[in-house]
Amino acid sequence: MPPLSPAILSIIAPFAILFSRPVWNNAITLLVGTILCRGKRTVCAALRVMGLSNCTGFAKYHHVLNRAKWSPLSGSKILLKLLAKEVGQDKHVTILVDENLERRKGPKIKAKGYYRDSVRSSKKVVVKSLGLKWLTMALLLRFQFSERYMALPFMSALETSEKSDNAANRRHKTTLQWTMQMVIQVSQWLKYTPITIVGDGGFACGDLAWLCLKLKIELITRLKMNARLYDFPPPDEPSKRGRKRIKGVKLISFREMIGMPDLGWKEINVDGYGNKTKRLKYISNVSLWGVDGFQPVPIRWVLVVDPEGELDPIPLMSANINFSTTPEVIIEQYMRRWNIEVTFEEVREHLGVETQRQWSDKAIARTTPILMGLYTIVCLICNRIQKDDHDIEVAQTAWYEKKDATFSDLLKTVRKILWKDNLIFRKYLSESFLENNKGLDEVIGTGSDKIPPEISWIDILLEHLAA
Repeated sequence: MPPLSPAILSIIAPFAILFSRPVWNNAITLLVGTILCRGKRTVCAALRVMGLSNCTGFAKYHHVLNRAKWSPLSGSKILLKLLAKEVGQDKHVTILVDENLERRKGPKIKAKGYYRDSVRSSKKVVVKSLGLKWLTMALLLRFQFSERYMALPFMSALETSEKSDNAANRRHKTTLQWTMQMVIQVSQWLKYTPITIVGDGGFACGDLAWLCLKLKIELITRLKMNARLYDFPPPDEPSKRGRKRIKGVKLISFREMIGMPDLGWKEINVDGYGNKTKRLKYISNVSLWGVDGFQPVPIRWVLVVDPEGELDPIPLMSANINFSTTPEVIIEQYMRRWNIEVTFEEVREHLGVETQRQWSDKAIARTTPILMGLYTIVCLICNRIQKDDHDIEVAQTAWYEKKDATFSDLLKTVRKILWKDNLIFRKYLSESFLENNKGLDEVIGTGSDKIPPEISWIDILLEHLAA
């Protein structure tokens, strides 16, 4: 196992319980190699950067993903507990849920299917791509090194296609069924913690809403403009016979509300992505939401309208057992949902999601959740580094001035620590490591002419290796 600093060990040590000792050592090697390497995130790429190109027992590193016995679900629980610890004991947590398409192809990838590609599609054109569909849950958290809330993934589930489920004689689960299963699991892990689930319009479902009400979890999502709203039923007359009414009169639709200026519209300034402030107006009330196949759901709805007309009207809902969430909080929580899209883009750009080349079913089901979780682990490591009174360096260029650290800065910080830890023990490095990192000896010297590590060249070298 490569030498690691206390800041890194304090975050990854809780995961050691998942593995046997030999598998844990191999897993740490792959983890460090995945962080250090650039480009494709394959097992071979991780071994090359760790100087193990000539290791004849390379198969044992592949076995960590495709053969070794360990539970990714237990890993998700450990990661969520680490995040909940940063939030604070029994404090309110906000969890974002969304789908993500990993574009993959190949005859040996059984779970693939054709899905809508949200990255390549637009309002007018729908593009479908071949790949794997993942359902990801991420906890919303803001660190000291950034003013932006970050969506930190802790659990990802592979949604197998209906075709592959039929071929395997397996019951097919829809996205909402997977979501309900994950919500139940999270509620068991965080029994005494107030939870809010935030999703887009695809998660506006009566079954999910009633489940959240049963578990005392708040659900914030987007409604359709033609959603049916009803008043609460009037009190029953004592002498009236028959079953009790479950809903009152039907209310006007959201489309009709937009053209009515006398409904008591209020204004609010909302901070969007990039610290841009947008002025919006809204109206809100509590009522029953009519859903086919289910009893009407008690909700607080919020209709948000852009006075400038740049954004389409957005009807939002909050399914909360006591309607305690204010309209302003509902709007802010839904606006922060966009951070999970930023996370999906950054794991593609910096952690190599969609560059994996595993064909084993078990390796496919494990690799992407690991890379998603690695995003969270890097953020937690940098948070621990900052708590140890070490600043996170923010990269600056002549054409782009940044005030807050982004994930590229966090990844660079962790890479610097890893390279420094390994360079201190340079006498143990193999010839294979030096061959795969050409130019290293030109800077640090070889044999008896090694330059002491206290000289300033090491900062320049670390900048080059961590970039």
